[in-house]
Amino acid sequence: MSITAEKKQELIQKFAIKAGDTGSPEVQVAILTERINNLTDHFKTNKKDNHSRRGLLTMVATRRKLLDYVKGKDEARYQTLITELGIRR
Repeated sequence: MSITAEKKQELIQKFAIKAGDTGSPEVQVAILTERINNLTDHFKTNKKDNHSRRGLLTMVATRRKLLDYVKGKDEARYQTLITELGIRR
């Protein structure tokens, strides 16, 4: 259900604004999106896993807050981020 270290490093390199950037909203949203996608695949086989479902809802809310922050700061960054990640909104 969690992402591998290699996949996480790949996401950090792809969405980092500058070298060594791990805390920018773009990187955080990319990592959360990957974790959310993994959990949604998990729920296709484990429909009754309500404990993980609560974690999924928390991650979705956190991603939503980060996306709202990016949208408030710079609309162009927001648009490029959601198109690269394939998030509908």
